[in-house]
Amino acid sequence: MFPAFTIGNLRQNNHLTKPKYMLLQPTQVIESFIGTIDHKKIKAGEIIFSEGESGEFMYGLIEGEIEVIVNEKVIELIAPGDVFGIGALVNLNQKRASTTKAKTDCTLILINREKFLFLIQETPVFALEVMRSYSNRLIKLKHSA
Repeated sequence: MFPAFTIGNLRQNNHLTKPKYMLLQPTQVIESFIGTIDHKKIKAGEIIFSEGESGEFMYGLIEGEIEVIVNEKVIELIAPGDVFGIGALVNLNQKRASTTKAKTDCTLILINREKFLFLIQETPVFALEVMRSYSNRLIKLKHSA
């Protein structure tokens, strides 16, 4: 006979407080499921995209640091493993809501709308990781205001 699973014994055994496994970062999922990936090297100080521009790609940061700028103020730093620029692929107007600039030399993965939709539809772990990444970044932003 199996033991009863209640919230109490799940908490007691740390099943609700500690993840059993480490999830992949969004860039790791991209590299695992997309055969041909376009990489781009960016020098420190280069603008990746500017607020108001139309966007054709989202980006995954492999190495380096990216500044997210709104109203000429750095509001966030993107770390390796994270993705950015998705808004232009999912919003109807396809406009960038911020400017991004390389704080250091960077290596980026470029994902167009077709590959993005493939990843969302065919690899639910990618969708989960993107939501997790954006949720964590939003929480940091809320607490820094």
